[in-house]
Amino acid sequence: MNNPKLSKGQPELIPAALFGLCPECGQKTLFAGLTRFADSCSACGQDYSDYNVGDGPAAFLTLIVGGLMLALAMIVELNIRPPIWVHFLLWFPLTIGAVIGSLRISKAILLISEHRNQAHEGRIDQDSQ
Repeated sequence: MNNPKLSKGQPELIPAALFGLCPECGQKTLFAGLTRFADSCSACGQDYSDYNVGDGPAAFLTLIVGGLMLALAMIVELNIRPPIWVHFLLWFPLTIGAVIGSLRISKAILLISEHRNQAHEGRIDQDSQ
């Protein structure tokens, strides 16, 4: 389905978040690290520092991923009963990967949504007083 709000070159939300695409031009320039945004797009110059994603996704996703991994670990323990070292080898890397992967995607979704909706911090209009 075509999104009428998107101008030419702007990627859809989910592909842009998954691949770290610039919300303006669609180039793969959104991230400078695993979960750290670049200062700006090297292709079109879009400034990412104007957007305030914050740390909300980190706490929220850590709790969700932690609960999911705990449930999966309990299912494995109750059904298979592997040695404890198998749990360590299995759940630590899976948990770290799931938290980082979901954090990267959720931060990208928030930034791209802010860009598309032209969201800004609230300001008091001095002219109306």
